[in-house]
Amino acid sequence: MRKYAKHLERALFVVGFSLLAFYATAKIHQIILSRVAIQQFADLDHPSLAAAPSAPPLVSPKTSFVSWSEDRIRNYEDSLSQHLTPPLAILRIARIHVEAPVLEGTDDVTLNRGVGHIEGTARPGEKGNVGIAGHRDGFFRGLKNIKLGDLVELEKPDHTEIYVIDRLSIVDPHDVGVLRSNSQPALTLVTCYPFYYIGNAPLRFIVHATLVSSETAANNVPKNYSPGTF
Repeated sequence: MRKYAKHLERALFVVGFSLLAFYATAKIHQIILSRVAIQQFADLDHPSLAAAPSAPPLVSPKTSFVSWSEDRIRNYEDSLSQHLTPPLAILRIARIHVEAPVLEGTDDVTLNRGVGHIEGTARPGEKGNVGIAGHRDGFFRGLKNIKLGDLVELEKPDHTEIYVIDRLSIVDPHDVGVLRSNSQPALTLVTCYPFYYIGNAPLRFIVHATLVSSETAANNVPKNYSPGTF
């Protein structure tokens, strides 16, 4: 009887071990198949899940030095050895032949290479008042011929915004009110004035333009902004 019980115990042990081995093998197989299926799904071309194609980067326009001062041309050429981030936008005013890359910041190197987005104002494409500064003897020399009603294009990688110039003014360098937002998205161009002043010009020439749109913008007055010398 004891011998029979011992054989039964061994038989049950073998059966139990076999069942556990079978379960473990089945579980491992399930995990492998699951991972394979997930990878196959990831490898499929699912248009609804695919990332949206990124817009091509902006290419800075060829610079025209017509009417630029000799010093500004020299500063521009010297700036070419400096690495700058790609432009935020391309600014164009077709009637007066102004075309320039809009770069981030208003430091010397940036304003020698293009026009600069003023920190604290709306960025191109955002709601608010987009402030852009440029040198009066370089990229913004053509603003001396600007007129009310002229159109300004601000080309972004994925779209182009059109503004119409509705106000021209000459202000003190510390008048930050010109960069205040109102009920409509706006663009404000800032440069030194007079245009042919020898030395650091004492005033600022302001070009205000409104987006040809019915969208509204929140009020935004940049803090600690000083127009500097352009």
